[in-house]
Amino acid sequence: MVAKADGAVSESTRPATAGERTLPEVDDTEALGRELAAQLQAGDLVILDGPLGAGKTAMTRGIAAGLGVIGRVSSPTFIIAREHRAALPGRPGLIHVDAYRLGGLDELDALDLDTDLADSVIVVEWGGGVAERLVERHLLVRLRREPESEVRSAAWEWVEH
Repeated sequence: MVAKADGAVSESTRPATAGERTLPEVDDTEALGRELAAQLQAGDLVILDGPLGAGKTAMTRGIAAGLGVIGRVSSPTFIIAREHRAALPGRPGLIHVDAYRLGGLDELDALDLDTDLADSVIVVEWGGGVAERLVERHLLVRLRREPESEVRSAAWEWVEH
């Protein structure tokens, strides 16, 4: 992967708009997140799907690093949403949402995420079936963990609706 001084990934090394990858280590999950961040801009929604321990927060840490946002990324399970400002002017911030405890669309609407889309990338863990309606197109990342192993895998695709 070739990174530019500003943290962006050169066009020739960006991951395909859809793909699959085996992720043997947590660092591999974070590295894929950094690569996927090269495709993202303010207004984009990323939905992370997968069971507990599949690497959703590790993927978000990688996306945050790739976007170059401020602050430590950790699971927002108990606060539901955490905002990370952009480190550089003109770059998007990151809104990290854990939809696991949300009761449905009304509670998602209460977060007012559609107003954050103008300046940020929104990453929603456990957001499948709830968050898609915020945008016309989103990046869906399905994460899986092999039984009895630390090896994970990811499949990603842009979904139009």
